[in-house]
Amino acid sequence: MGIESVKEIVLRAINKVLEKKGKQPLSELDEKLSLRNDLGFDSLDLAELTVRIEDETGIDIFEHGIIDKVSEVLERVKIGG
Repeated sequence: MGIESVKEIVLRAINKVLEKKGKQPLSELDEKLSLRNDLGFDSLDLAELTVRIEDETGIDIFEHGIIDKVSEVLERVKIGG
């Protein structure tokens, strides 16, 4: 899976969660963003994000512990967990 397709999958998943929260979707990914602090995700949002990404990639991004930054999500998907 190329980095561009990984970014598209992650951006799409993040935007679905943001939309459900009534927030504006992101136009592009900023790898420095914190899922909790910058995007306001709570534990349910993180669970939904995990399921959405896992449905598309087969990768559980939280399998090896908690992550918070968009860059960490991208890295986990890129290396397969």
